[in-house]
Amino acid sequence: MRIHRDVLDPFLRDVKLESRSPDDPVVVLHTPYPWELVGTGNYAAVFAHPDYPDVVVKLYAPGRPGWEQEVDVYRKLGETRSFPVCYQAEPYYLVLKRINGISLFDCLRYGIPIPPQVIEDVEEALEEARSKGLFPHDVHGKNVLMDQGRGYLIDVSDYYKNIPDSKWRDLRRAYYKIYLPFLKDRGWKIPLWVLDGVRKGYRYYKKLSRLFR
Repeated sequence: MRIHRDVLDPFLRDVKLESRSPDDPVVVLHTPYPWELVGTGNYAAVFAHPDYPDVVVKLYAPGRPGWEQEVDVYRKLGETRSFPVCYQAEPYYLVLKRINGISLFDCLRYGIPIPPQVIEDVEEALEEARSKGLFPHDVHGKNVLMDQGRGYLIDVSDYYKNIPDSKWRDLRRAYYKIYLPFLKDRGWKIPLWVLDGVRKGYRYYKKLSRLFR
């Protein structure tokens, strides 16, 4: 599915975003009407148009690398249940199949139970990616979605990096050791400041652990 040039070209001309630090999400300064901002990552932002509800546009911020590698990742993944499909790719943007759902991060924020099936769906998806010569990287609670009790992955931009990454392994361990036995069915809403504190603390811990290896 492609977005018509009469819709896409004015958006690309008028949208404004910038990356102020590779460690923080990009900043969207202007989203042209009637487009809406769906989400942001450290290198790119994702937008949707009401006339094209089944797709999103992922646009890289000026100066940020990775577009070519992400295009290649989607080429290797092909058609799959667990990942978006890339319908269109031109310099610095991609048109992707939209996967609906709520992130695991927001499930914790709003007290929505996460069933084990979601975690195992992600495990199967990561094995599928590895079988296609990819290296799943930077898999965490904000880029795993849950929809009708099933798990889906978004943001595969780092799957070309053949370097160790333990985020998902650690998250899965925390799910089975802490979340499933103590939190899953209690409906507790975890404040955003707590989740952000855990995220930043984890990042700091991993940096220290690398320094003292």
